[in-house]
Amino acid sequence: MIKKIKELEKISRLLEPTAHERKEARKKVITYSEGFLNDIEKTKAYNVTPDKGIALLESPISEKPINIDKAIKLIQKNVDFPGLNPASGGYLGYIPGGGIYYSALGDYLAAVFNRYAGVFYAGFGAVRMENMLIQWMAEVFGYSSPSSLKRAKVAGNLTSGGSIANLMAVVTARDSKKISSALIPKSVIYFTKQVHHSIEKAIRIAGLKECVIRHVPMDERYKMNAGELEKLIYKDKKDGLNPFLVIASAGTTDTGTIDPLEEIGKIAKKNNLWYHIDAAYGGFFILTDEGKQKLKGIELSDSLTADPHKGLFLPYGMGVILVKDAQKLRESHYYQAQYLQDALFESEEMSPADLSPELTKHFRGLRLWLPLKLMGVKPFRACLEEKLLLAKYFHSEIQKLGFEVSHEPELSVVTYRWIPKKGDANAFNNKLMKEVVADGRIFISSTLLDKKFTLRFACLSFRTHLKQVDLLLKILKEKVKMLSPS
Repeated sequence: MIKKIKELEKISRLLEPTAHERKEARKKVITYSEGFLNDIEKTKAYNVTPDKGIALLESPISEKPINIDKAIKLIQKNVDFPGLNPASGGYLGYIPGGGIYYSALGDYLAAVFNRYAGVFYAGFGAVRMENMLIQWMAEVFGYSSPSSLKRAKVAGNLTSGGSIANLMAVVTARDSKKISSALIPKSVIYFTKQVHHSIEKAIRIAGLKECVIRHVPMDERYKMNAGELEKLIYKDKKDGLNPFLVIASAGTTDTGTIDPLEEIGKIAKKNNLWYHIDAAYGGFFILTDEGKQKLKGIELSDSLTADPHKGLFLPYGMGVILVKDAQKLRESHYYQAQYLQDALFESEEMSPADLSPELTKHFRGLRLWLPLKLMGVKPFRACLEEKLLLAKYFHSEIQKLGFEVSHEPELSVVTYRWIPKKGDANAFNNKLMKEVVADGRIFISSTLLDKKFTLRFACLSFRTHLKQVDLLLKILKEKVKMLSPS
């Protein structure tokens, strides 16, 4: 047996490369990544390739290793080149994930040291860091003040993204309002048809599919009509139903619209409804003076979702849920296993594992803490202000080209479309979008508003500046001329 153990040890030690091997691999990875970053202004936002990276499958996982050079070539050709390049400043289609460099260094350190950030007993500093970030965001959104940080009532969790954060909010609302299985068919949830699809997915996963769903009417700007919400709640109560949850949007994906947060908050409080705000896209605009005004009332919510991988420009993989009453979040997610009994002796900080579905989790805090500490909040705020102005600029300039536009943007999304003199407008705009995407220098997307095929300008990449917006305007002008009959 000893002989076998030693034989296996010799092979297993291959998992620990030597200092020289680490240095060589790291040097080549850094060289490749630096080349990517140095050329980022010249690379396309979208690359159309016939093979779509399928050659990756020609190098299957096997017992035999390959060297780092071959691995990088496989990644470069089949992963980093084809399709969408979210790192590009020309990414103006969906709400982008950022990818600021210092976050990558934070992730590198988190992966090397592999600190466990789930339970305070196991990772004192890691948990303190994540809770510190939660409390900073609670202050930003008006959930708490600096003087209350030591014994904050607010709790939250750094999630993988807005979808999980929304799911946790729905579950917490369900449990807080004591919605048992018997009550589900008579319990009512309110939101508009512009709510992010992750909300409806969360409702289904949380076992609330059989609740009564009320799609609250909207005004001409796709905002929830607060007066209609109040009427619906009044009628549902009168009919013997159980209204318990209202969900508002602080920056819809389609149009960037902000629901009347303050009015909805007052109605929710008056009628004892749990009030959740999905601010995954728009939330961090609150760091700007303009955003603070537009997001007034966000502090009235019982819970909210925001995505640092959107509004704080982090790489994909970080959302946040904040819940005003920490005990409510804990009651929905806490579970004590026997083998974790040692952790009970350390309760100075709330453990993320007690506040979320995750027990084992990536140490996400470092990817946010490091850039905030190395750069401060000022450049984040400036970048958000820049995006607000770029959206207004695009909204103004696209009209000069003859495009039909919606109202002036509330945040950094603009919807627009071309109305051709002849033919179907929907078909024309579909062709126009495909031409812009095929060009590749700028990536745009579309949506359907009132059955109208509509183009979207979604500006939130930290690398998007005036240069990229002017390029999009130039490309749109060229493509319209090309597609229009002479």
